[in-house]
Amino acid sequence: MIRRLRVKFICITMAIVTVMLTLLLATQYGSTRSSLERTSLNALENAARAPMDAVRPGFTEQPCFVLAPDPRGLRVSGSGYYDLSDTETLLTIYQAAAEDGGSSGVLAEYSLRWLRNDGGRELRYAFTDISGEIQTLRALLRSSVLIGALGFCIFLVLTVLLAHWATRPVEQAWQQQRQFVADASHELKTPLTVILTNAELLREGVGDEKQRQFSDSIVTMSHQMRGLVEGMLQLARADCGQTAGERERVDFSGLVEEILLPFEPLYFETGLTLESSVQPGVTMTGCASQLRQVVEILLDNAMKYSTPGGTVRLELSRQGHQCCLTVTSPGEALTAAQCRDIFKRFFRVDPARSRSGSYGLGLSIARRIVDDHRGKIRAEGREKHNVFYVNFPIDQK
Repeated sequence: MIRRLRVKFICITMAIVTVMLTLLLATQYGSTRSSLERTSLNALENAARAPMDAVRPGFTEQPCFVLAPDPRGLRVSGSGYYDLSDTETLLTIYQAAAEDGGSSGVLAEYSLRWLRNDGGRELRYAFTDISGEIQTLRALLRSSVLIGALGFCIFLVLTVLLAHWATRPVEQAWQQQRQFVADASHELKTPLTVILTNAELLREGVGDEKQRQFSDSIVTMSHQMRGLVEGMLQLARADCGQTAGERERVDFSGLVEEILLPFEPLYFETGLTLESSVQPGVTMTGCASQLRQVVEILLDNAMKYSTPGGTVRLELSRQGHQCCLTVTSPGEALTAAQCRDIFKRFFRVDPARSRSGSYGLGLSIARRIVDDHRGKIRAEGREKHNVFYVNFPIDQK
């Protein structure tokens, strides 16, 4: 599909370029031809109207000669550019122009342009050489074809590069969609298998203790599936530009302090220490529920992937027109590539921990919320530590 889109883009662009180049070069060729022809006809008109003895070298811009019928033959006058001694040839030229019957024309076999003037006392035919004009037009035509071919090749290369650049977001979106479907199918497969297995065992009838275990397993897997589906739906709504929650003035400092309270016992149970430093009075405009979700995702992520016995530190401070929220957790430092990929959907640094209740959607959801609030989020791996930075624009008093 992407290849067909690129080919279509290239064909349409090159068709437009070809038409434009053809029009430009044809216009230039036609303009030059008209200019040369007009100059030639002006010279012929001046020569045809002037007295016969006045047509001498330098009389007109172009060398001309004039033929007029005479009872004894032809009267001839003209510049020294032409050999006017061959009366037989001159008579043939005169007869060819007279037989044409028009007011002007071209004798291609002699490379001459002629003009008839019978408005004076006698009939006259003025002639001028157009071999130079023909050579000029031929050279212009060759150069136009060469320029057109060269321009076509250059535009073709640029169009191919532009097509790859223009379709890259579409290709990435297509690949992400395919990866999203594949990963979602994989994530849903295991919970469904567990639920179906336990349901079949319950149907066969086992002891009360076994039934309770199977029921607990079904409930656990159902909650995990619900969390996965809710996360996928939230990302889908964000992709469609549908953001939930009304924007209001939020005391971000108080919100962070409120979120920290239920996490402290959870950290204690997992053998971790949670420290915090929250600057009071940080306010911003946003959706309180979504901002709460960002902080909870960062704290939950730090709790799951921190080194046991370590200390996780959360800091919130005002920095000019922004506030900076940082969550520092102990653990193996992320690489630069992992710091970029960690915000992708279903990405996990350690795939073996996929059954920890995390599906690799949390940080993706956090990034969409932060982007929706005109903020920035990034990760940085330090020596035995990982730091997540979140910056939001804040309200100014």
